[in-house]
Amino acid sequence: MTRARPGRESGLVRPYVVTGGRSAPSRNTFDQVTLVKILHQDLSRANLTPEQLAVLELCTPGALSVAEIGSHLRLPLSVLRIVLADLMETGHITTRSTILKAQRADRELLEAVLAGLQAL
Repeated sequence: MTRARPGRESGLVRPYVVTGGRSAPSRNTFDQVTLVKILHQDLSRANLTPEQLAVLELCTPGALSVAEIGSHLRLPLSVLRIVLADLMETGHITTRSTILKAQRADRELLEAVLAGLQAL
């Protein structure tokens, strides 16, 4: 009787199987906060892997960050980056950087606005 190692699920797929033996994305790089969005709903999904299909299903309602997708799929970031790069190359997804922080408001300007409001 063969017993599975503790902490291992019976359906575990090794990362090199998911990535086709690749250790780096072909051209696109994704950080953890990059937002992923489906680009074309009508593209054929016939040749996609189960992981790629899962990414598309997760992103159908709207954009998700790379970290959120990885958490849902329980994939290491290095593996997910390769899956996402493949989806981007086939035109299934697009990415958007996160919204940058706004500059701090000028204190003097805010005080002048407050003074003007108080004078009304």
